[in-house]
Amino acid sequence: MDVDHPDSQAKMTPFERLGGRPGIEPIIADFIDRVVSDMMIGFFFKKVPIDRLKQLEVEFACEHLGGAVQYNGRPLDSAHGPHRIMGGQFNRRLRILEQTLRDHAVPEDIVLHWVSHNEAQRQLITVDGPFACNGALPQPEAQSQPEAQSEPKTQR
Repeated sequence: MDVDHPDSQAKMTPFERLGGRPGIEPIIADFIDRVVSDMMIGFFFKKVPIDRLKQLEVEFACEHLGGAVQYNGRPLDSAHGPHRIMGGQFNRRLRILEQTLRDHAVPEDIVLHWVSHNEAQRQLITVDGPFACNGALPQPEAQSQPEAQSEPKTQR
């Protein structure tokens, strides 16, 4: 990164700004370690070779961050489809990613890009929307015919 010339950062890809693959690998290693040990979603990874998972996640990140690295994993929908991942679980992974990026002092614009890119993959991972399983209560539906209301009782 060229600290003496801040304008040069504007011309750099997020991949370059993070130091290329060597700068991204420790972020991904920490992220995957957090995901697989997480009590809410870690069970998905019990039979997954963690080194292979880290490699694929590095490829995926490097590619969408502008590096000349190709993701060599299976298509996301076929890799994740059999696991019935719910929206809340997808959200949990996003929050772990976001926290990991912030803990590694990733610049805010790159955090937003990275999380947004992952969010854009939601339909390939889960059929649930972004607010599934987040504690929000569904809004009551309007009734087609209002019910007759009784007059309030008054005290004398």
